[in-house]
Amino acid sequence: MEGQPYVRSASGKVGQVNATEVPRYAGIATFARLPQRFEVLDHDIAVVGVPFDSGVTYRPGARFGPSAIREASRLLKPYHPALDVSPFAQAQVVDAGDLGVNPFNIDEAVGQIRDGVTELLDRPDQRVVLLGGDHTIALPALQAMHAIHGPVALVHFDAHLDTWDTYFGAPCTHGTPFRRASEQGLIVKGHSAHVGIRGSLYDRADLLDDESLGFTVVHCRDIDRIGVDGVISRIHERVGEYPVYVSIDIDVLDPAFAPGTGTPEIGGMTSRELVAVLRAMRGLNIVGADIVEVAPAYDSGDVTAVAAANLAYELITLMADGF
Repeated sequence: MEGQPYVRSASGKVGQVNATEVPRYAGIATFARLPQRFEVLDHDIAVVGVPFDSGVTYRPGARFGPSAIREASRLLKPYHPALDVSPFAQAQVVDAGDLGVNPFNIDEAVGQIRDGVTELLDRPDQRVVLLGGDHTIALPALQAMHAIHGPVALVHFDAHLDTWDTYFGAPCTHGTPFRRASEQGLIVKGHSAHVGIRGSLYDRADLLDDESLGFTVVHCRDIDRIGVDGVISRIHERVGEYPVYVSIDIDVLDPAFAPGTGTPEIGGMTSRELVAVLRAMRGLNIVGADIVEVAPAYDSGDVTAVAAANLAYELITLMADGF
């Protein structure tokens, strides 16, 4: 670890580069300026980039999401006042770099992502946060989770269901991961939920198909009626005591808060609403998570990347709270 003045906690965890010695805008842009994986002996939580967007059906560019999120994460600090948690002192968090993923063969890419995530999970208590990339990456991540934890309860924040069957005959795209996950038995049917769904659909049957796959839907319009507390209550009732995987498509946020994405939909959640829901998931056994569909080319003032970086921080804090 020569050359990097990392801060160490009393328990020996290696935290961020000391911002009083190296300005936040300087140095290597690891996530939150945390150590790289090879710089520590072991880790509890790994942040890994998956620069893959070959599964998109509209605007491309999410392959550049991981680097944009890392750059936007420079401002993150070691103490989370709302939850009274110091995540980087309570858990050893590392940046595991980017997975090398084939951009021309989706099936091969899925296998590479699954293997890459699996390799980061040597112990059942280790956790991983994926920075996408498009939503295709959620399927191999869930496959890796299943190998360790069995079926998980999925809490999926998105404007779209992502349970369609195929696009142009392709069964694995960013619009299909959770149909495939349900078919493969990767999620607990009856204990998984979509939150923030809105926008037009192909047919009413899309909702009926989704229900048959084991999901409940908290539509974005429901938030006006039941409020954030109502959303939180429905999530807790739904997931029960199962291990939880959280998947956040950044387009769950209204384009005012996240313009840099491939399939924007009006009428979305605010950043504050989403953060409040995530913080209220404290105490759930969150075993893995992803944040996807950040497309920097469409961003404005890094608004979307900053949102994604902070959402990753919220997830890491929830995970670290269990260590």
